[in-house]
Amino acid sequence: MEVKRPDIDDTWYRVLRPQFEAPYFAELKTFLVNEKRQYAVYPPGSLIFNAFNLTPFDKVKVVILGQDPYHGPGQAHGLSFSVPDGVPYPPSLRNIFKELHDDLGIPMAHSGNLEKWAREGVLLLNASLTVRAGQAASHAGHGWEQFTDAAIRALSDQREHLVFILWGSYAIAKQALINPNKHLILKSVHPSPLSASRGFFGCHHFSLTNTYLKENGIEPIDWTL
Repeated sequence: MEVKRPDIDDTWYRVLRPQFEAPYFAELKTFLVNEKRQYAVYPPGSLIFNAFNLTPFDKVKVVILGQDPYHGPGQAHGLSFSVPDGVPYPPSLRNIFKELHDDLGIPMAHSGNLEKWAREGVLLLNASLTVRAGQAASHAGHGWEQFTDAAIRALSDQREHLVFILWGSYAIAKQALINPNKHLILKSVHPSPLSASRGFFGCHHFSLTNTYLKENGIEPIDWTL
């Protein structure tokens, strides 16, 4: 039986097709169908692959890795740390904007929507791409991590001079998938209010990213929103 073509950018489909055809992905789809019968699941189906669709494989310059989508109504739209226009900033995003201002002097954004960064070449990737309403990490361990690890590994293997921004211990563990001889890995504690003051504030990851890109002849990211 032919596998239905997922709603994902062609460049990513070519890279990740073996994942879509793997047994674990069929199991993941069955899990999601069952979850949606019983619970609200975020983000909406059309936005599950939003990060990939806004930032094609060959356009990626930077990867910012999150853990799983926001689990409140209307918050998740398929991009790590981002919320749609009109949704109040979650605390971690407020701290990201504070560090951005302290690092590059960029004013606090009016919206927490990071789609502009995605179009600039920042892959805003969560390790799990879905979540049950009100239950953080509820879709962890069902296959999404295998899928997103494959995406990270493909970027590391097939691209050069990318910046991987890893905030918090969960994201930092993903450095095992990345070749440090080909790419820049930036690490700090998570921007959550519980940890931001212990090394996230003052990390200068935004300016360090642009310095590295320019040093390698790559157009830097315009972080303004």
